Amino acid sequence: MTSHQNTQTMKPATAAKKLGVYLEATPAEFQEGVVSRSELSALQADPPQWLQELRRNGPHPRPVVAAKLGVSIAGLARGGVTEPLTTEQIEALKQEAPEWLQKERATQAEVRKEAVRIKEKQAETAARAAERARDPRS
Repeated sequence: MTSHQNTQTMKPATAAKKLGVYLEATPAEFQEGVVSRSELSALQADPPQWLQELRRNGPHPRPVVAAKLGVSIAGLARGGVTEPLTTEQIEALKQEAPEWLQKERATQAEVRKEAVRIKEKQAETAARAAERARDPRS
C-alpha cells in the first residue's frame, strides 16, 4: 500500500501573515498563487531579496507595526493608525512620541507587569499544591 501525501497549501494571505509581511506589498506571483508548507519553510529559511526588503523597510502589517512601537493592535487603532507603515514612518513616530503613543506604551507595560504577576502567583499556587500532595499531613 502506498501512502499518498497531499501537499498542504495555504492562501497567500495566510503565508504573508506567517512571514510577517503586508500581502499587498508582495510580488504579484506570490499574491496570485498558493503557497505550500515546503515553500513557506524555504521562504523562512532563505528569504529572497523581496522578502528581506519588505521585512527591513515595510510597509509592515499592523501586528508588526504594533510590536515595533511597543503597543497593542487596539492601541494602534486608538491612536488612529489604521494603515500599514514603513520602517521610516515607524521611526518617525517613535521620535515624535505623540501623547497617544506614550499612553499606549505605558498601558502595554502595565499589561505585561500584570501578566508576570499572575504567572508568578499561579506558579506559587502550583508549588504549594505539589508540596501538599507530597506531604499529606498538611
